[in-house]
Amino acid sequence: MVWKPSKPPSEKEADFQNTALARQYGGGHAGSWVSYLPPAWIPYVQLARLSPPAALFLIYFPHFFGVILAGVIQHSPVPQVLRACLVMFGGSFFFSNAAHGWNDLIDAPIDKSIARTSKRPIPRGAITPRAAFIFTATQGVGAALFLLFMPSGTALYALPNIIGTTYYPWAKRHTNLAQLVLGFCLAWGIVMGSCTMGLKPFAWGQLGNGQELWMQQSIACLFFACILWTVIYDTIYAHQDVEDDMKVGLKSIAVLFSDWTKPLLWLSLSCMITLLFRCGKLLNMGVQYYLITCGGSLLSLGVMIANVELKDSASCWWWFRYGFWLAGGAIAGGLLSEYMLIK
Repeated sequence: MVWKPSKPPSEKEADFQNTALARQYGGGHAGSWVSYLPPAWIPYVQLARLSPPAALFLIYFPHFFGVILAGVIQHSPVPQVLRACLVMFGGSFFFSNAAHGWNDLIDAPIDKSIARTSKRPIPRGAITPRAAFIFTATQGVGAALFLLFMPSGTALYALPNIIGTTYYPWAKRHTNLAQLVLGFCLAWGIVMGSCTMGLKPFAWGQLGNGQELWMQQSIACLFFACILWTVIYDTIYAHQDVEDDMKVGLKSIAVLFSDWTKPLLWLSLSCMITLLFRCGKLLNMGVQYYLITCGGSLLSLGVMIANVELKDSASCWWWFRYGFWLAGGAIAGGLLSEYMLIK
């Protein structure tokens, strides 16, 4: 069956949808602190997904994980960890702004045809494509400047993430596994966080009969666990638009698996918890790590998968928004508890 793009919603329909979908990163909301800003700033806050701040923290969390895990491995002093966390937050802020601006710039023609995204700043005309590009470029420069505060050679480690993030908007057109592409980009923050602490995750070592590239095993476990975490929450997020995505030809795991999404999510969660458990075992972490990180992630994501109504856009948004915080907090809390115990 060949799907044809749907027509943009009428003005009356868009107004109704905007009321219902506004807070689902639909681009029309300006609540809480945003309403106090100058009107000309609000579209850029919406473009950068700064309200609510889940979009910022889904980028920052893996960087934070990488910093704390490196602190655990190296028994790093508290001032070094705090400095790295601040550098990562600043870099994440600008990188998040740039990544979301770039995504919306490339997706603008399609966003017009999706009910939830039809009132985002670029489709509704609040920001011109040229202004969006300038905003994206300046935020990218801002993110790059934070590389100056990191150890020499760290910039090379940033290249895979830059390439992946640049490609991601097209991944939704090329493959149903776009959530894996996004997961790679976000989980790469663990690599950058480790590098900021002076711990390079990759190295050439003597393996077998020759020199081979290897990755620090505990970092690798956390890296792949975070990819699966992204697959879980972003697949639920993608189910908000699955019918419209099929009409305009966008691809995702939600489109690919449809009614079979939940079994996949349960499998992903099982693998994620196994990897988190393995990360702890490799570093001989204490029981509190397993209770907080493994137990907290299993409970929060398990409840989310069990209760989310994938055919209900509002349900998908609610569980994405709050389930994301709970799981991220659980991983961060377990790693922090381990770091605090070794100090």
